[in-house]
Amino acid sequence: MSKQSDTTAATITPISHMDRVLPFQVDGLDVRGRMVHLNNTVTGIIQRHDYPDAVNRLLAEAIALTSLLGSSLKFEGKFILQVQSKGAVNMLAVDFTAPDAVRAYVRFDDEALAALIEKGETLPEQLLGEGTLIMTIDQGQYMNRYQGIVILDGKSLEEAAHSYFMQSEQLPTRVRLAATEMVTKQKDGSFKSEWLAGGLLVQYLPHSSTDIPHRDLHPGDHPDLDSETGGEVDEVDVWRECEALINTVNDHELTDPAVTAETLLYRLFHENNPRVFDEMPIEDRCTCSREKIGEVLNNFKPEDRDDMMVDGKIEVTCEFCSTSYNFVPEEIEGEIQGRDQD
Repeated sequence: MSKQSDTTAATITPISHMDRVLPFQVDGLDVRGRMVHLNNTVTGIIQRHDYPDAVNRLLAEAIALTSLLGSSLKFEGKFILQVQSKGAVNMLAVDFTAPDAVRAYVRFDDEALAALIEKGETLPEQLLGEGTLIMTIDQGQYMNRYQGIVILDGKSLEEAAHSYFMQSEQLPTRVRLAATEMVTKQKDGSFKSEWLAGGLLVQYLPHSSTDIPHRDLHPGDHPDLDSETGGEVDEVDVWRECEALINTVNDHELTDPAVTAETLLYRLFHENNPRVFDEMPIEDRCTCSREKIGEVLNNFKPEDRDDMMVDGKIEVTCEFCSTSYNFVPEEIEGEIQGRDQD
């Protein structure tokens, strides 16, 4: 069982509270949710790929959203968020491997992206345009995969998440995402760039109980808006009150290093008995390996591997972490024990 505590306004050490998801419950409003703050995680991924700033913001928000959703898994598996679109950013992939690892990459059209930047159209939904957002829960080799698809027609990632929950679980859900770059001047006169991403996910669960944070997401009981019974109308009013509170959250509150999840939850819900549970650390960690890539190469026909050869070797670069692996023919045909090249 996770321990729980009341939220309080506390003295903050900047950045020390980042790279974690914090589950919470608000008894007075019958809601539960999670907050995420990321610093080293998104900074590492972004610096490794060196994308334009507009793309970095979109990627940081996607990583925050995936961390919020993936951290709900109660088994060893993956939560995969993918975007395929006709926009300037035509491919986005974020993998969350339970319980704590995330990795991500983006593909985009240079000319289309430059045209949007020149016009000042750099919001995430403008970069994505029309397409599909695919969310997949992979429970492992011998288990079924669950998948939800949301049509992107100018939707932001927040709006797409709302659509996903309403069509897959019929749970009233509110999602907030934000990302920003923080540049600080160092003692030697140089400048250090870091990225910060934050997110908040709140779900309405009428008749909730103290064990809700430990249950997997389920369809629940959606309040009947047409009911004449006073209790259910009261429940709807409770959710509207919660939504009104969430709508007061500013982007900077989700990314300010001096505002912890506990502090923001206290600001929002201090009149409704908010409680927090054990935090869940998040880190930038790829799951690729020389052995896994070697197995993939061994599945190709010899003539296909010959076509991949350049100067007597095959080089494979992981799109997620940019690590390169070199293989010579005898390594591929036998046991993979060669040298990694970063």
